[in-house]
Amino acid sequence: MPTAGPARETALVKASSLSRAVASVFVGVVRAAPARWVDALARGVAALAYALGIRRRVTLENLAAAFPERTEGERRAIARGAYANMARTVVDSLRSIGDSRQELRLRVEVDDFTLVERLLARGRGLLCVTAHLGSWELFGASMAQWVPLHAVVRPLRGGFNAQLVEARQRSGLGLIPPRGALLGTVAALRRNEVVAMLIDQAIGGKHSLFVPFFGRPAATTPALSMAALRTGAPTVVAAALREDGRLRLHVEGPFEAEDTGNRERDLLAHTEKVTAALERLIRAHPEQWLWLHRRWKLVPPPGKTLG
Repeated sequence: MPTAGPARETALVKASSLSRAVASVFVGVVRAAPARWVDALARGVAALAYALGIRRRVTLENLAAAFPERTEGERRAIARGAYANMARTVVDSLRSIGDSRQELRLRVEVDDFTLVERLLARGRGLLCVTAHLGSWELFGASMAQWVPLHAVVRPLRGGFNAQLVEARQRSGLGLIPPRGALLGTVAALRRNEVVAMLIDQAIGGKHSLFVPFFGRPAATTPALSMAALRTGAPTVVAAALREDGRLRLHVEGPFEAEDTGNRERDLLAHTEKVTAALERLIRAHPEQWLWLHRRWKLVPPPGKTLG
């Protein structure tokens, strides 16, 4: 099976020995328990979190702005689904720790992989836009069994994250830290490998790009589009979505980065294009996206170019 090339070594997770030990015991219990029990527990925790109002106001405000045409009841149903999906994603992650590479490969159904294979045949690598949508953890773990895959990840804390990161590294998923991510991404692409980036979180800083997302400007990382312009690598939008009780891989693209010589305009155009494709996917499966995140908390500064 494919293995991603070496990523830069860095401390991606900080965790005490005690938190690691507790996480190890809990993961063992979750993996040993019947799946229906664990799923029922996850749904119960999600319902309780919603009932207690944990980030509920943020979630409902986001949904009201994104779907003004929906009734309040419909938006609340989507919100409850989003909480449940988040809990199920955590369960997916915990239950997959310790899986063999073949087991990880089978956790997400792949109906047709020819698009990815055809794009990699160009020899320029492949950029993969993804989001906190569907089962985002299993998306990376499973796809790494098909192609040499890297993911750009932020530093994490805690024993559970340590368990998860170590399991993903054992499974062949390369991890690229955010500091120096562009260099790590370009290096992987030049080895004709795949790099996945989550681009659905608010990213501040002077280099962030504000592009339309559900009708509002959203601060978005330029890193993926910068890599696309630098290397000529094609881009796809992909996710592991829940359909009929199973996870199924969805891939759309390619979305090419056009180099006109106007770097700022080209970065904005490509980022806007892939963000629009991601929005279409979320609109089709709104209950599977992380509406709990304050995606629009940053506003464009005066004079900032908008997509």
